[in-house]
Amino acid sequence: MPLPLYLLAMAAFAMGTSEFMLAGLLPDIASDLDVTVGTAGVLTSAFALGMVVGAPLVAAFARNWSRRPSLLGSVLVFPAAHAVGAVTTSFPVLLATRVVAALANAGFLAVALTAAAALVPPDRKGRALSVLLAGTTSAMIAGVPGGSALGTVFGWRATFWAVAALCLPAALGILKGVPAGHREEEATGRPVLRAELAQLTRSRLIVVMLLGALVNAATFGSLTFLAPVVTDGAGLGELWVSVVLVLFGTGSFAGVTLAGRLSDRYPGRVVAVGGPLLLVGWPATAVLATEPAALFVLVFVQGTLSFALGTTLITRVLYEAAAAPGMAGSYATAALNVGAAVGPVIAAATLGAGALGPLWASGLLVAVALLIALPLLTGITESRGGDALR
Repeated sequence: MPLPLYLLAMAAFAMGTSEFMLAGLLPDIASDLDVTVGTAGVLTSAFALGMVVGAPLVAAFARNWSRRPSLLGSVLVFPAAHAVGAVTTSFPVLLATRVVAALANAGFLAVALTAAAALVPPDRKGRALSVLLAGTTSAMIAGVPGGSALGTVFGWRATFWAVAALCLPAALGILKGVPAGHREEEATGRPVLRAELAQLTRSRLIVVMLLGALVNAATFGSLTFLAPVVTDGAGLGELWVSVVLVLFGTGSFAGVTLAGRLSDRYPGRVVAVGGPLLLVGWPATAVLATEPAALFVLVFVQGTLSFALGTTLITRVLYEAAAAPGMAGSYATAALNVGAAVGPVIAAATLGAGALGPLWASGLLVAVALLIALPLLTGITESRGGDALR
């Protein structure tokens, strides 16, 4: 894999830390700003919603820019938003900073996903995407639990400052490692914006985006409220939240790595095998959450399955949107973050039934996804060239 791809993954690590870190900070933020935990969970949805709206808008606005200034601008706006969030005492202001940070993250991912796919041969998009997303999942292994522990010891504001600092080396890496020249598509006659947007009328693209959104909604719905599952459901102390997040993050890294090896060649089989296992896993986690040992194992497994399946589906978005090279990354980003926006809202609505409600909601979301995917999986036992999701 080319060096610029790993530099993009480094920036994804910094941004991924911010996107996921609230899973361990929500109780402290809620207490400090005098709101409920469910209300604080809206911060996750606001971030995701900002990415949903921002990805296509930023991609369309900056489609004629070279990649380096587009990526660099996003990485510099991102820490500025976190600095404001770290000093505010107002929940609405904090909410606004999450939206601004999301727009910057959306701009980065919309360009980075397309850039990653362009850096490798056409049949290795899944492998390139797995390297990029490995930066995000590494954030879940190291950045997010570290941020949670930092927040526990020094307060949640210290985590915001740490994320802002993380972006600076990423900006230097982009400045030094990403070529300054214009995008390759400009030299090969890239389609006009209207033609790229017209790809959204293709039913196969819409269905794959919907599947990715539903699986990601299940992932983020439970991930956002893992802290109450650990403290209330399992009865463990706050420091155990970081341990559980490490396990989920390690599983997600394993899932992305697995998807990198399989998503280009056997996408249908990943969905056919991983989907039912993921469906069973969320209710099983809810039932066994009171047993810490079982919870730890299931959190790791669910992280693996969630990201193996989710990454495979997002890779299919890039394949299905191949005729929209300037916008394909924004479509993939939107699919990811529609789920990330909707999932926590659905999960928050179930908290009235207890801390384990989000786990049951995640199971339901995966069930809906599998019902939609079922017609696409006809012929799954045929050779890899016959996979319906290909």
